[in-house]
Order: sequence, then structure tokens, then C-alpha cells
Amino acid sequence: MNFGKGIIIIVNKWDLIEKDNSTFNKYLKEIKFKFSYAPYAPILFVSALTGQRLENIYSLINKVKENTLRELKTSDINRVIEESVGTERVSPSDKGKKLKIYYGTQSGVEPPTFTLFVNTKELFHFSYQRYIMNNLRKVADFEGVRIKLNIKEKGDKA
Repeated sequence: MNFGKGIIIIVNKWDLIEKDNSTFNKYLKEIKFKFSYAPYAPILFVSALTGQRLENIYSLINKVKENTLRELKTSDINRVIEESVGTERVSPSDKGKKLKIYYGTQSGVEPPTFTLFVNTKELFHFSYQRYIMNNLRKVADFEGVRIKLNIKEKGDKA
């Protein structure tokens, strides 16, 4: 269940870990693997005992909250769609019918929700949706925030 909240991964007791030159990257890689469903989540290593990096928690919370409320202009959304479709990555197709994304608009916040109007919903594969979401992330800071896409066929009622 998703309630539109942001996510921050905080790793406590960092002071207890014996470290060398590769420790941070090793732990970071392991955490990213375990939380692979949320690659957009910032990761902060802290120590409550020593106070190490605790001062960063509230600024990160505020940033993620801001990101859940971020709104993009329709023109920016459509530019991202146009650039995404215009790259060498081929739009999905089936039996000669090719996916067309007519336009997109932001239809909500918490989480940021985008509605894309297409010719055929069934052609809009999950991996292509993720590709579009990643391109939206490049345009605006959505760190810590899940992006939601609603896919509608042209003519569907909103």
C-alpha cells in the first residue's frame, strides 16, 4: 500500500562499523540491492551515539517533503515525453501497431502523479513507463519520492 509518502533510508550505528577504503561503497551497494524497489530513496549513514550526520536528517526530510509536492508545467512534461520518444530507444509495438503518447499532464501530488494519454494502453509496457519516469526525474528533483503514472487512452474519461 502506498500513501504517497516520501522515503529516506537512514542507517544508524555507523560508528560501530570497522571501516576501510571500500566499506562505505560495500554497504551502499548492499542497501541499494535490498531496497531496489526504491532506487530514488536517499541513503544517510548516521550515528545517534556520536551525533554523526544527525543534523542532515531534518533538512533531508524537508527536501523530500518538498519533492512530494513538486509540480511540473505541462510544457515540461510534454518536452520530456517528446525527447524520450525521440531518442534511439524504440517505442513499444505489437503486430505493427506502435505506441503513441499524445500528451501528458500532472494530475496530483503526494505522490507526484502524471496522466499520459496514449493510443493503446496495452502497448505501454511497465519497462517503458519506468523509462519515462526516469526521464521525468532528470528534469525535476524527485529524490525520495515515488512517481505515479496513470495511463489513459485518448477519449477515456478523466
